[in-house]
Amino acid sequence: MKAVLLDGFGGLDVLKVGEAERPKPAEGQVLVKVVATSVNRPDLVQREGKYPPPPGDSEILGLEVSGTIEELGPGVTGWQVGDRVMSLVGGGGYAEYAVAYASHLMRIPESMSFEEAACVCESYITAFLNVFMIGGLKDNNSVILHGGGGGVNTAGIQLCKALVPNTKIVATAHPSKIDRVKALGADLVVDFTQTPDFSEAVKEFTNKKGVDVILDHVGAKYLAPNMNSLAYAGRLVIIGVISGIKAELNLALMMVKRQQIIGSVLRSRPVKDKGEIVAEFTRTALPKFADRTIVPIIEKVFPMDQVVEAHRMMEEDKHFGKIVLKIS
Repeated sequence: MKAVLLDGFGGLDVLKVGEAERPKPAEGQVLVKVVATSVNRPDLVQREGKYPPPPGDSEILGLEVSGTIEELGPGVTGWQVGDRVMSLVGGGGYAEYAVAYASHLMRIPESMSFEEAACVCESYITAFLNVFMIGGLKDNNSVILHGGGGGVNTAGIQLCKALVPNTKIVATAHPSKIDRVKALGADLVVDFTQTPDFSEAVKEFTNKKGVDVILDHVGAKYLAPNMNSLAYAGRLVIIGVISGIKAELNLALMMVKRQQIIGSVLRSRPVKDKGEIVAEFTRTALPKFADRTIVPIIEKVFPMDQVVEAHRMMEEDKHFGKIVLKIS
C-alpha cells in the first residue's frame, strides 16, 4: 500500500511517499480503506522524533482516518464491510489502509463528506474530552480557549456554541486570525502578540470573576496568567507544553481559590478509555454534525503526494481550522 514514510527524523525533507506493508486487523479491530486523514500538530512532533506512537500502534503518522471498512477482525460485531466510518487511531492514518479498534469507530453521517469526517476525531474529541468531560464546562459558564484558529481551538468554539450556547468564550489568537475567531463565535479575542498577560483583559471582561475552564496547549509561559484568569474553583486543563515544561506556581493562590490544574493526553489512553470517550462524543456531539449545526472548518485539502506542503502550512501556522490529506 502507499503510505507517507519517514526517512529518519527531522524537518520536512524526511517525509517520503513510498510502499508499506498492509496492516492486518487484530482482535476487536477493523481494517479501514482510508479516504482522508488530517494533519495535526502532534504529527510534526512525531516527525521530529519527539512523540513516538504508543506500543503496538503503527509508526506511520496520522491520528485519525475517514473511509470505509475493508475487513473485520476477529470478534467484531455491529459493523459491516463497506460502512462509512471515521476513527481515532494511535498511528497509521497517512496510508491507504489503517487498523482501528471497533470501539473507536463512528459512523459518518450521510450529510458529511469524507474530507469533513477526517477532521472530527482528533480535534473535536480532544476539545470535547478536555472542555466538557474533564473541565466540566456547563451552560452559563465561561471558558478560555488558547490558540485561536487552530484545529482544537476552532473545534472548541464550535462545540461550545452548539452544546452550551449561553457560555462566554474567550480566545487568544494571532492578529491575522482575530476577525475569523470572532466570526466563529468567540465573545472576546485577545491578541497574544500584543497582550502576553491576558489575565487583565479576562478580569475586565468577567467583571473580576475569572473564567470557569481554561484549555491550554502552551504550557509554562501561560501558567501564571492562566491561574490569574481562573475563577474560584476554576479548572485549568493542560494538553500541550509548546512554550516549555517548567514554571513557578503560586500554591497559596491556588489553595485559597480552590483551583484545579489537570494534565491530559488523548493518544496514550487505554483502548477501553478511548472507547468510552468516543461513545460519549457520539451520543452528545455527533448529532450536531449530522444536522450541520457544526461543520468542520477545512483550510485546504492536499493530495497525499503533497504532504510536505501540508506540513509546511501547519509549521508556518497559516491555517484556520483543519488541514486535510486526501489519501484515495
